[in-house]
Order: sequence, then C-alpha cells, then structure tokens
Amino acid sequence: MGKYSFRILFILLITNLLCINVKAQETLTLTLDQALEIALSESNTIKIADKTVEKSGYAQKGSYSALYPNVSVSGSYQRTLLKQVMVMDMGGQAMEIKVGRDNNINTSASASMPLVNAQLWESLKLSALDVEMAVEQARSSKVSMVSQVKQAFYGVLLAKASLDVVSEMYKNAQANYEKTLQRYQVGKASELEKLRAEVNVKNAEPNVSSSENAVLLATWQLKAVMGLDLATEIDVVGDIMDYTNELLTPYVSEDDISNNSSLLQLDIQDRMLESTLRMQRKQYLPSLAATINFNYNAMGDDKLSWFPSSVAAVSLNIPVFDGFQKHYNIKQSKVAKDMLSLQREDAERQIRIAIRNYNDRIALCVKNYTAASSTVSIAQKSYEISQKMYEVGKTTLVELNDAQLALQQAQLTQAQAVYDFMVAKAALNELIGKE
Repeated sequence: MGKYSFRILFILLITNLLCINVKAQETLTLTLDQALEIALSESNTIKIADKTVEKSGYAQKGSYSALYPNVSVSGSYQRTLLKQVMVMDMGGQAMEIKVGRDNNINTSASASMPLVNAQLWESLKLSALDVEMAVEQARSSKVSMVSQVKQAFYGVLLAKASLDVVSEMYKNAQANYEKTLQRYQVGKASELEKLRAEVNVKNAEPNVSSSENAVLLATWQLKAVMGLDLATEIDVVGDIMDYTNELLTPYVSEDDISNNSSLLQLDIQDRMLESTLRMQRKQYLPSLAATINFNYNAMGDDKLSWFPSSVAAVSLNIPVFDGFQKHYNIKQSKVAKDMLSLQREDAERQIRIAIRNYNDRIALCVKNYTAASSTVSIAQKSYEISQKMYEVGKTTLVELNDAQLALQQAQLTQAQAVYDFMVAKAALNELIGKE
C-alpha cells in the first residue's frame, strides 16, 4: 500500500470517528425529572395555558378602564360651496339673504365617568373570576402534562425491559441451537431436535425486531408529549424495575378530591354564575354619571372669529320597565346555577368511582408483582436445571423450550406489574390534582 493510500485511509478513519462522536453528542439522555422539566418549558400545551392566563390578566386590567374618565377630542372643518338663501319680506318687498360663512371649524373635548353604577362594579368581580379560571385551567394543563410525560417515560422503560428479556431469550435460543448442533454432529441428538432448535432461533428473531420497534414507538410518543422535534435523538435513564421499592412501600389509598381541577373549575363557574346573578339584579338600581364638554368653534369668510363654550352635566338613569327582560334573565341564571350544581354532583360521584378504581388497580399491581416475583425465581431455577439436564441428555428440547418460555413470561409479567403500578399512580395523582 502506498503512502498516499495510507493517508487517505487514515483521514477516512478519523472522519468516521468524528461523525460517530458527533452523533453520540446529539443523543439527549434524560432522567424523568429532566423530561418533566423540558415538557413544562417546551410543550405548546403549557405555553398556550400560560398565554391564556396572561390574556385573562390583560382583560381584567382592561375592565377597570370603565372606572376612569373617558376623554375624547374631536374636530371638524367645513367649507361652504354654496350658501343657503333665505327670503324675507321687508316692507312688502322680498329680500334674499345668504346665510352662513365660507369656513366653519369645530373642535371639542369631552370627558365622562360613572359616579354610581352597581352593575359595573359587580362586573369587575366577574373579570377577576375569569382570571382565576384561567389560572386553574393552566394548573390543570400542567398536572395533566406531568401525568402524560410520566406514563410515556414509563412506557419507554417497559419497552426497553421487554427488549432486554426478548434479546436474552434470543441469545439463549442461539446457544441452545449451537449445543443441539454439536450433539447432532456427534449423534447424540436427532435431526428433529436440531430442526426444532433452529426454528426457535428463527421464531425469536421477529420478536426482537418487534421489541426494537416498540422501543422506537414509545420513544416517539415521549418526544411528542414533551414537545420535542421527532428528529431529536433521546434516550432515557433507568429501568422499570428501579421503581420496585416504590411499589413495595406500604401504600395509603388516596381519596382527597379537594384539588381535583374539574371540581375546582365547576366551583369557579358557580361563583361566576352567582356574580352574574347579582349583576343582573343590580340592573334595577339607578346609575349616576358625570360629563363635561368643551367646544371651540370658528366661523368666517376671510377672517375667522372664535367662540368657546362649555357644559357640565350629571345624568341619572332610573330603569322603569323593559318588557320583563331583566326578570327573565335572572330566571335563566338561576336555572343555569341549578344545572351546574347537578353537574358537579355527578362529576364528584364519577371522580370518587375513578379514585376507587385506581386504588384497586394499584393494590392488584402489588399482588401481581409479588406473584410474578415468586414465579420468576422458580422459572429461573427451572430453566437452569433444564439447561444442565439437556446438556447431559436427560431432558428434551421441548421441555427446555417450555422452561425458557415460562421464564420469559414471568419476567415480562413482573415488569408489566411495575409499569401498571406506576401508570395507575400517575393517573391517580392527576385525578386528585396532586402536583
């Protein structure tokens, strides 16, 4: 090999190493806390919720503008193209007189503000409740986002755990095939056993591919929930079995619904309807407003003459009769309030049923994990014994495969129990509004 060829190979080798290093640096490795932090800062759902709170805050501030004086300035200019003619009888003779000036300028400034308006003051309280509703909805979005990220994160861990189990079973199938092939070559195993061992390897390959695809799909789901670009390479830290201690910790059933976001929002809606009802009742009360107006007018043909004028007034508005419109509006609000009360009662009942369901599922997951753990120990020991007995020819490949399948199912059941426990707990925390 020439000197230049060696240099080219050396450059290509360095380039490949750099590409591998860059690719490795692009992979974002995340813990659960880091995933939650990114989701709460990058998710469009959270951003929209924060914008809604900001928008409601501005709306509340804007509602207070009704308490301040409303000041306006206006001006106008008119040029008379053809003056109006008036005919008057002067001593028996008709006299024509042109009325008006060529130039007319009018400027005015006015200010008005309410002095007594009970309906307006009550509407300001309603605006404050709008802000409170937006804040609670934003909190609900964050609680829901935390639950979704946790469940997606646990899904990735479960998919990786399943891949580990399937990959281990694939390695065992390959090892068993090699042993069977060696025994077949020396005449200690039949061709049927060799074919069965080969079929087991072939059957295990699609399971590995499916598990790898499941990991990919679960990772995409996590990225989508977090608000990350799907092209971003991420990896998660940990194993689903790391949460075993949390599962084995004595669990106290949750039944506090005071922070449930749905009920809190219904309570705010009830207060809003109550405020609306008070506002409608106060429409029967008189309102008092003050206004002041200043005008500056000018008229003339060649030379303008300016004439100022000013007026201040207080106006009292007393509602007398409106065809029973206010009366029926109040009736509608009362009915809406009763409907909301019934809706909240049904919602609370459904929430308590859901909480009971989640607590039962959590207790069942603990039982399933305990049973699966015992099964894994037995299945592992059974598989190891079957392997040794198969090596010395005291058992068949079918029995070895049965032991391997039992071990695989027990390991998957154990991981599934931990996953179901953590998912149920995350969903329960979301339901009770736990942050």
